[in-house]
Amino acid sequence: MTETPQENPARAVTGMVDHVLALAATWTAWDGKPAHLDGRVYTPHKAIRRVADHLVDHLAEMEARLAGHDPRPDHWHASATTTEADLAPFTQEDLDEAHSRLTRLARVWANRLDALTDDQLDHSPGEGWSFRELALHLQGSTYYADAVGDLT
Repeated sequence: MTETPQENPARAVTGMVDHVLALAATWTAWDGKPAHLDGRVYTPHKAIRRVADHLVDHLAEMEARLAGHDPRPDHWHASATTTEADLAPFTQEDLDEAHSRLTRLARVWANRLDALTDDQLDHSPGEGWSFRELALHLQGSTYYADAVGDLT
């Protein structure tokens, strides 16, 4: 029997990264035209940046809360900003870097979530979503990659 992301929140994060990287594998064919969705602009580099930032942001939140500290607020410009770097061609080397970066971040998340008990996942310290809810929230990071889509 396969566990669902609700039952295994680590699967929510690793599955999201797998989805993003499957789409990113098609982005070396990107024609340089940004995608427009919900009043914002998305490119391959921006999608990868946003997924990585989202993973880092909530990982910092979880670690701070586990240590009994208030999380530091993030100061990301998020998807409201498209940088010059976001507009660069997406090469095989960029895909390799994204694969390394995102799979390592997903593994850190999975290791941390797998080390927590169900009680810790569902009754997490500090203010905010439970850690299970955070993992399920991160699953929505596919939005950024889906905005660029499959470019095969």
